[in-house]
Amino acid sequence: MIDTQQQSFRAGLVQMCSGREILDNLNEADRLIREAAAHGAVYIQTPENTALLELDPKVTQREAQFFNDSSILAMFQNLARELHVCLHIGSLAIRLDQQDRLVNRSCLISPSGELLAHYDKIHMFDVDLVGGESYRESKHYIPGQKSVIADLPVGLTPAPKLGFSICYDLRFAALYRSLAKAGAQLIGVPAAFTKQTGQAHWHILLRARAIETGCFILAAAQGGTHENGRSTYGHSLIVSPWGEVIAQASGMKPQVIVADIDLSKVANARTAIPALTHDRPFATDTPSPGSDRKGIK
Repeated sequence: MIDTQQQSFRAGLVQMCSGREILDNLNEADRLIREAAAHGAVYIQTPENTALLELDPKVTQREAQFFNDSSILAMFQNLARELHVCLHIGSLAIRLDQQDRLVNRSCLISPSGELLAHYDKIHMFDVDLVGGESYRESKHYIPGQKSVIADLPVGLTPAPKLGFSICYDLRFAALYRSLAKAGAQLIGVPAAFTKQTGQAHWHILLRARAIETGCFILAAAQGGTHENGRSTYGHSLIVSPWGEVIAQASGMKPQVIVADIDLSKVANARTAIPALTHDRPFATDTPSPGSDRKGIK
């Protein structure tokens, strides 16, 4: 659904519980994308690791395809063309070379099936959580080197500008500020947040990034207990530039959420709080070891 008079369009987020069987994951993504389109969404986003969620680097490397020859990407291009929607595939494991180097790549596909832009996840999720939960994303992915903004072909003039990010990127506010200052009005955050960190930080971080940037934040998530034993938080969200949650998935089960994105709210938020124009240079005063700073005002 597009409202050209009010400069709004309908966005849909697909929440999944991807596992180890790629064909099963693709069939589920197809079903949910069609459901989102049936609800009038003209921009549809899937979560991180749409086609395969696997902790074993060897399995991920074995199943990854080269970008230009990806049958998975071709399937999604055909689906976008059939449904005439802008399809944002949250991420796929893409092979870079014969040495099994991979990138975690997000892809934007036009309603005509054209590949418009792609983004490689910059920040690697290398953490050790309470309870023994441990991840080393850098073991099988090469980090991206650049941020990406693309025009979103949803029938509006001018086309809205979408900034890209993936999951763990969410914790690096400088990336989001740079996207907003470069013109992004919406930022995608396809994710596979762990249940433990999601319960503590998911809503807070997404709302903070929206408030700081004056952008709509659209975050399609993985949710549930996966075949590899990992638990992800779900709760896919769409957040307004004022930090309001305008759509939210009910828990962790696979589902679709939709919301109408009124781009005038971006301008309104940035006019009310023009923080993106208020940057000032500053230095950080770090006392040298052993110095006595008593009495300094």
